[in-house]
Amino acid sequence: MPPPITPLELSKDDQDDLVFLEEHPAAPASTGARNVWRVMIIDDDEDVHSTTTFALGNLDMQHRPLEFVHAYSAGQAREMLQHEPEIAVILLDVVMEQDDAGLHLVRYIRETLKLADVRIILRTGQPGYAPEIDAIRDFDINDYKTKSELTRIKLFTTVTAAIRSYEQIRKINDSRRGLNQIVHASTQLMALHGVQNFAAGVLAQIADLLGQEASGVLCVQECHDSGCNELMVMATAGAYRHLDKVTLTVREDQRIHDAIELALAQRRNVYGNDFITLYFAGKASRDFVAFMDVVRAPSEIDERLLEVFTSNVAVGLDNVELVTHLHNAAFYDQLSKLPNRTRLVEILDATLAGPARDDATLSLVDLDHFAETNDALGHQFGDLLLIAVAGRLQNELGGQLTVARIGGDIFCLVGDAEQVNPARILALFQRPFSIDGQDVQLSATLGLVRLGEHEGSGADALKDADIALKRAKSQQRAGHFYFSRSMGVEIRERVRMMHALRTAFGQNQLFVVYQPQIDLATRRPVGAEALLRWQTPDGKFISPDRFIPIAEYSGLIIDLGEWVLRTACRELVDLRKAGHHDFMMSINVSQVQFRHPHFLDMLRNALEDTGAPPEHIELEITESMAMEEPDLLIKMLGQIKQTGVSIAIDDFGTGFSSLSYLQRLQIDRLKIDRAFVTEITGSARGSSIAEMVIQLGRNLGLAVIAEGVEDERQAQILQALGCPLAQGFLFARPMTATALNGWLSNDALEGAA
Repeated sequence: MPPPITPLELSKDDQDDLVFLEEHPAAPASTGARNVWRVMIIDDDEDVHSTTTFALGNLDMQHRPLEFVHAYSAGQAREMLQHEPEIAVILLDVVMEQDDAGLHLVRYIRETLKLADVRIILRTGQPGYAPEIDAIRDFDINDYKTKSELTRIKLFTTVTAAIRSYEQIRKINDSRRGLNQIVHASTQLMALHGVQNFAAGVLAQIADLLGQEASGVLCVQECHDSGCNELMVMATAGAYRHLDKVTLTVREDQRIHDAIELALAQRRNVYGNDFITLYFAGKASRDFVAFMDVVRAPSEIDERLLEVFTSNVAVGLDNVELVTHLHNAAFYDQLSKLPNRTRLVEILDATLAGPARDDATLSLVDLDHFAETNDALGHQFGDLLLIAVAGRLQNELGGQLTVARIGGDIFCLVGDAEQVNPARILALFQRPFSIDGQDVQLSATLGLVRLGEHEGSGADALKDADIALKRAKSQQRAGHFYFSRSMGVEIRERVRMMHALRTAFGQNQLFVVYQPQIDLATRRPVGAEALLRWQTPDGKFISPDRFIPIAEYSGLIIDLGEWVLRTACRELVDLRKAGHHDFMMSINVSQVQFRHPHFLDMLRNALEDTGAPPEHIELEITESMAMEEPDLLIKMLGQIKQTGVSIAIDDFGTGFSSLSYLQRLQIDRLKIDRAFVTEITGSARGSSIAEMVIQLGRNLGLAVIAEGVEDERQAQILQALGCPLAQGFLFARPMTATALNGWLSNDALEGAA
């Protein structure tokens, strides 16, 4: 141990030199650690301890008193520094147990204990023992003084400078830590889904920022031109959990209510000794306020950090509200608040991937004739009715059931087979729905899929349920149908056929053939029916019975029909040029074509572009087509007749047309269906229906033609019954345009001869 320090001689220029006397140190301040500066004296000379505390003990630095901590060796200091909190300054003797004990202790403080904030002032009574320049260069040392330099004023100045440095470092570090916490908090908060979860997270992050447990509430207030709504509690923590999701009034808690009202009125944060109120300025006239108990009044650094936090979180609250709104808009039906189609597919995917799939059933519920109810009673009434249906499906089929709304009047149910049971579901519609005091009776049709038997995604299951629903509706309303694998094969074949048909049309695999129509008396051709055919590249023919319904279903029939019409018109023009002037061309028109809004324009353009004479063009429509929407049909036929084109009803006798209705239609010819022609010689009923159609035509002044004539006996009977015209294999099979030209020029003339 070095020799004891001797008293310093008085200087003429400095009358406040430190004199190390055996005085009792000043009593340490009784204030808490946060309100004092803690100074640690490490020296093996007790006189140094007492003299230093005597010199500085009664002085305030930066508005706080000093509190002294004493260590009398480097070893003792090592032990104490592991446990002593918030040491601001260390006055450290360099030479203690060894000549460089103090310097080794500095290394331990900085590198082992990682105490970077504490300021270190090295003191030595033997300056020659310590490498001064190396020490200052290699270690974070605030000052380096010989004890002979440290008069009372200089000691005060040196310690004050060190404390100021410590205070600045702590502020910087507190700010950095706080800002890092805010960044971390923002990241954590944005990972939370939904406004409620976000609000709860805000309370937790405020408490974490202040280093305490969360105990408070977060409220929202919405203001409009008419005034502000009451405060709605969005999240609670700690002692205030009983206020969760209530309207906060003075009666609920006056202290919180008044504090929040003050923050809202002043639009700023309010800090008290035992509480804080944080104001989050929102958009769209919505403001958020958090109230929280605090264990101590926040410091200046705390307040600044909380200002940054509230600004950050205000943006986050607006964003999470926007995200929540967008999420609800994307995944939930705005009227019923039920999951929509997108969310339902997610639910189905999860169900199919989990253990519940084996007993799960999916059902579409289509309200029958809802559009008529909506039109008759108004859309507002219809909306209330849909909400009532949604409520009944949710409330009466079981809590584990998922109810979704995926279309205007189509709901969807997902649950176990007992809940999603057709009888139980349809029974819900036996009772009327009461809307605005008015009872409305509804029925529904169901399409169901057993998910345990389903292979594919949730979207595929929904498609299968739609297929089953269409099958149920085609059979009867207010019924149900379960999807089967065969139905899936059927629909996939239809889709495959649809794509193949589009390709075939684009690659000229489709063509028109013509079947001659014959005058039974002279056996001379008077016209032909244009028929569409499809031959694949491998030479196979696809039956029109297969591809025409597909063309109608897909809408391709519009383009196909126009092409057939123009092709047949051009062939008629060519035949007339070849000398066949009295030839009639019959062309079939699909119901889909006929209903198209531009059908008349298409017909007029085709006649004009090809130059075909309209009086030699006949359009054939089916009897079933003629029976739908009679008033519309009558108007349409009148417009077609104005073009000069004539009209025939194909397959006559297979429908249920009334005689009075037929008289109103502006038609020119009836066509006896091939089934009744076959009956002439092959059925006990014989020619009764064919004879009736012929007689009806005569009475109404309509021409009559029979199709499907295959033998001479049928031709003779038809002629005897008064049927003037016929077509069928007996006379000629359908043939290409080239073959028809040759047949008309040669075979027909030879047959007539």
